[in-house]
Amino acid sequence: KALLEEHLDIARVGALGSAGELDTTEWARLIAAAPAQARELVQTEGYFDAQAVVTRVPSPQGGADVVQVVLTPGPRATVGRVDIEIGGALERAARAGDASAQATVAAVVNSWSLPVGAAFRNAHWSEAKADLLTRMRSAGYAAASWSGTSADVDTERGSVRLFVVADSGPLFRSGELAIEGLVAHDAETVRHLAGFGPGTPLTENLLLDFQDRLRQSGLFAGVAVSFEPDVPHADATPVRVRLTEAARQVWTVALGVSSKTGPRASVDHLDRRPFGWAAIARNKVEWGRQRQAWDGELSTHPLPRLYRNLVGGAIERVEGDDDVVLAQRLRIGRAQERPRLDRLLFVEAERSSQRSLNPASLTPRSDATALSVNFHGVVRRLDDLLLPTEGYSLSLQGGVGRAQDSAGASGAFSRLYARLTGYRRVGSDWYGQARIELGQVVRAHDVSVPDATRFRAGGDDSVRGYAFRSLGPLVEGAVDSGDALFTASVELARPLSPKLPGVWGAVFVDVGRAADRFADLKPAVGLGLGVRYRSPIGPLRLDLAWGQEVRKLRLHFSVGVTF
Repeated sequence: KALLEEHLDIARVGALGSAGELDTTEWARLIAAAPAQARELVQTEGYFDAQAVVTRVPSPQGGADVVQVVLTPGPRATVGRVDIEIGGALERAARAGDASAQATVAAVVNSWSLPVGAAFRNAHWSEAKADLLTRMRSAGYAAASWSGTSADVDTERGSVRLFVVADSGPLFRSGELAIEGLVAHDAETVRHLAGFGPGTPLTENLLLDFQDRLRQSGLFAGVAVSFEPDVPHADATPVRVRLTEAARQVWTVALGVSSKTGPRASVDHLDRRPFGWAAIARNKVEWGRQRQAWDGELSTHPLPRLYRNLVGGAIERVEGDDDVVLAQRLRIGRAQERPRLDRLLFVEAERSSQRSLNPASLTPRSDATALSVNFHGVVRRLDDLLLPTEGYSLSLQGGVGRAQDSAGASGAFSRLYARLTGYRRVGSDWYGQARIELGQVVRAHDVSVPDATRFRAGGDDSVRGYAFRSLGPLVEGAVDSGDALFTASVELARPLSPKLPGVWGAVFVDVGRAADRFADLKPAVGLGLGVRYRSPIGPLRLDLAWGQEVRKLRLHFSVGVTF
């Protein structure tokens, strides 16, 4: 009915209020044409055996006559058979045994969106054809086109036979990179970020991944990667890379407050080409009531296979409720960062000094140094890196080294850490998130390691409802760091209103603690309510949590996703 009211000529005349302007001849033409036009319209919705009757009924009140259209659509036709043929270079490669071509053909055919048994509509028929060509083009066959398509209707059986023949055209392969817009940076860096060489099939995913790496490198403010599907040059197609370099130096001054460490001010400096080197230098100084820190790193621009060499250091002073920890760190390593996998291998020298705030402490001060070899890896299988709702991330850390304390004792140690976070949609409106975190330092009883190597729990990304680093073993009545760590969290969230889909409400339960041994670990429990704003830089979280052990409410605020 809605289709006829919108498109049937005689109905549009009535809707426009111009019926009184038509003479008898024009009315007769519209009435005579209406049955055929109505049948043609409903054929686009799959009704090929429709009957339409148009009558002119005198008005019972003596006014203008009423034109009545009675439509009997009959059964809707369904797809009875689908024949898909792929020709061109893709078909020849698949027939020759090319595994990639065979997989592409299978993926294209299996993705056909109008299968046998589906109701036939013109709109769905057009969408299915467009989607098939799009999939072939995104697989590197950018000149794919139709050799022929048809939809044969059997009105007696109410079925439609679909027949499509696609010509893939040639497989487009990469030639030289045509790079535009470089001023300070090197073309070699762009080639390293491409991650592919001449002769690589130019699939949509290949180009999108290249664009993402250029953006994530931090070197460019604007990025566009494209190519022209010129069939004669398909085997060596130039890839056009248009770039706008980001500002070479950036200063950021910030004032804020953290639920972890209270008020703070910070100055952050980034130089994307220090001393003219192909490197990035970052330095950040932060000064707060409980935490003062400097953190710096010098890393090369991406090298072949997306590796970076780096050297970094940090100095941090953290004042807790029971102690003050001063830590220094120097590391030299090599990193590889990809959308789904990060790897970092480094050698690190650490020193920490821990001073007790308890006047009655028997060990008012302890110092430790360590030299270790470490590997960190992060695996991400997420639908969105900034705002995930499905998938998981897994962070693994391992290290071995040798430590020495202020009393002269020394020995070997190892450190293991794992954090698994899962995301899943629950029902139609709810979103679930769960996390488990484990850590273990293995050492002889008389070997002391720097405090930063050991563990404490509590805070925004740990156990909410408790202060930052406040959950650990008690030594002389004061919280200390432990060799064992366990935390876990379960959270459910949903949009608060259909009008504000980016604002979510959440309920959560956190448990965990650090201890000297897992056998001694008695998890603290925190539970509460929160609000989430899904911003372009990641989720902004505001949580009000109740710590069962301390029997107090604590407000937590954090930004982003922790991997």
